Amino acid sequence: MNLQSQKLKDQVFASLDMEFLKTFVAIVESGSFAKAAKQVYRTPSAVSMQIKRLEEMLDASLFNRAPRSITLTADGETLLGYAKRILALNNEIMSRFHEPEMTGNVRLGSPDDYGSRLLPVILRKFADSHPHVTVDVVIDTTERLIERMAEGDLDVAMTTADIDQPLLKNEMIVLEEPLVWVGMKGGCAHLKNPVPVAMWETGCAWRSGAVQSLEKMNKTYRVAYMTASIVGQRAAILSDLAVAVAPQSFLEDPIVRLSEEDGFRDPGNYQIRLRSRPDLDAVGAAVRDHMISSFDAFKNGELACHNG
Repeated sequence: MNLQSQKLKDQVFASLDMEFLKTFVAIVESGSFAKAAKQVYRTPSAVSMQIKRLEEMLDASLFNRAPRSITLTADGETLLGYAKRILALNNEIMSRFHEPEMTGNVRLGSPDDYGSRLLPVILRKFADSHPHVTVDVVIDTTERLIERMAEGDLDVAMTTADIDQPLLKNEMIVLEEPLVWVGMKGGCAHLKNPVPVAMWETGCAWRSGAVQSLEKMNKTYRVAYMTASIVGQRAAILSDLAVAVAPQSFLEDPIVRLSEEDGFRDPGNYQIRLRSRPDLDAVGAAVRDHMISSFDAFKNGELACHNG
């Protein structure tokens, strides 16, 4: 076996060092190698060496380096998502086995859609591993949840976002999903002119997706129903009073996707993002990390989403 083949084999079977990933995420979140070095209690040269080794293991360049700034390369962006999920799962495992008596209270915010469809499953699993932690859930619009976070009323919050919205510090993408137009199976609401639409309230990525989609399709429409409640949206669709934009996972008989044959084109993707306080304590971090790993399980088909 030649040296190049041996090197390739070693890379394939190498294991990523958790400390390398922690350093990588610290650099991204702090914005510099020097600040990251303080966070991970290493010298700047040690941090640079870790990143060099990580790049060698992955055979990829992770950062664009400029005299006064650093930005992620495309490979760096890809690794960031994986790294945060791996670290979150690692923290959850350690918390489960080494801190079974963790106690405290966490304030969690969620929009109505995932608050009613996925959050009950997530929190039930969290309660199994952290029976002494109380999670107070606040259901509100994304716009209001962002305000509550800024006011310090929430520790962790799920929010919806357009895919082109800048990613903020202390925020990560936990799900990206296609939006689709939906209507009642066998219904006729989509045939009306103007099209009756069930809209979400201002600030929701689904609403902006619907408006932009209607404009691109040159469809005249009227807002027949407006609510921030998933129950209200389903009622409008099931009554054949309106059509709506919803995530693909929303589809469940008798609610069906409206295709180009019906005169509709998909609006594109949207994101669910997770925000957390910068001074999050261990209990809050346990909830955040559990949310991250739960969305990972949902994307892998290991966690059911109940449409209700």
